[in-house]
Amino acid sequence: MSVNLDGNPKGGYFQAKSYKRFLPYILGYMQASREIELEGHIIDSGIMTQVFDKIMDMGGNFEILEFEVGKKKTDPSYAHLRVCADDERALSLILSELYRLGARDLKIADVVVAPAEGDLVVPKGFYSTTNHSTFVKFKGSWLTVEEMKMDSLIVIDPLQKRAFCRTLSKIRCGDLVVIGEGGVRVIPPERPREQSTFEFMHGTVSSERPSETIIAQIAREIIDLKRRGGKIALVGGPAIIHTGASEAVAEIIRKGYIDVLFAGNALAAHDIEYNLLGTSLGMDIATGKPVSGGHKHHIIAISEVMRACSIRDAVEQGVITGGIMYECEKNNVPYVLAGSIRDDGPLPDVITDSVQAQDAIRAHLKGCGMVIMVATLLHSIAVGNCLPSSVKTICVDINPSAVTKLMDRGTMQAIGVVSDAGTFFPLLAKQLEIQSHLI
Repeated sequence: MSVNLDGNPKGGYFQAKSYKRFLPYILGYMQASREIELEGHIIDSGIMTQVFDKIMDMGGNFEILEFEVGKKKTDPSYAHLRVCADDERALSLILSELYRLGARDLKIADVVVAPAEGDLVVPKGFYSTTNHSTFVKFKGSWLTVEEMKMDSLIVIDPLQKRAFCRTLSKIRCGDLVVIGEGGVRVIPPERPREQSTFEFMHGTVSSERPSETIIAQIAREIIDLKRRGGKIALVGGPAIIHTGASEAVAEIIRKGYIDVLFAGNALAAHDIEYNLLGTSLGMDIATGKPVSGGHKHHIIAISEVMRACSIRDAVEQGVITGGIMYECEKNNVPYVLAGSIRDDGPLPDVITDSVQAQDAIRAHLKGCGMVIMVATLLHSIAVGNCLPSSVKTICVDINPSAVTKLMDRGTMQAIGVVSDAGTFFPLLAKQLEIQSHLI
């Protein structure tokens, strides 16, 4: 059968609309299909490209039934697609991926739930969350899933008519757990519509971008967020101390720009070592030369805190007189020091139980509008896994692949700045001072 350029069929056997509807079957290799729709800033956020790639990479095909492109920058776009696959199983696998990108069925039924069989035991076929804003349809009403984070489950409280995101460690016997993707709606983050650092960089990382210009933009974002009452978290590694950036970080904390610190034993131990002995890992920060007997300086620092009983006690007793941990204690900035298997000591304030550390991180992340991750890939990934994708995330590392690894592990909203901590923080402290008088 052929069709004229005006869309009218030759021969009269099919109407043009009917021909279009049966196109996948006329092509001869697709037996299962489902219609889906997407809405929002799906073009400039790259979502449509991801949808098309995902369908084809998984062996499927698609037909665009309707596509309305927003005419203005603030206008949303709309796409109505028919997705086709060889069989129902293949189609189901494709749709499962598309739902996580924000696609939804035209007709949405209520979610299916099943009770957990025991503590930490979930029903088969459970829905595994993304870190994007998520809603579930329960008894005809859409519920916002609270405390959103990736790789978790959705539990519904039917009495309160509320839905919660729960990690496996928090599942209790009888919890009503969402099964499958039906009745679940995911809304991925969109590119900011206003001019900002996050639009300027848009999930990229490059060593060729002008560092001071980017840091000035980050400083403006920080000041604006703080003036709106937002919270900012810092995730820091020991390289902050090794590169001589501790004084700049202490200044930023003292001036009220950081609301919570996430780190490990190493950052705190070397920060205290620097305050007590002027070294970090036995290296004189001022000269860059090793000090005789410096290999045991961090043990001395940890021991002094042990003698005082805690970091807070060491500050109050005058043992610690400056630095990052000192400013946190003096300015009531909470911190979570999560332990690892390689820690020396560790300091008495370090949480050595990883589940307890996760809980503490999640508790302090509530209300955070921005997280700055500097020179600590493992802690950055750990905190990133606890974040909803709506939180602005900046990853600073001398290695360009750090932000790529962070994004590969689910923190897709992160932007990258290629810089060492010793360059980044002094420039940030300087720009915060400058921009605070300009904004």
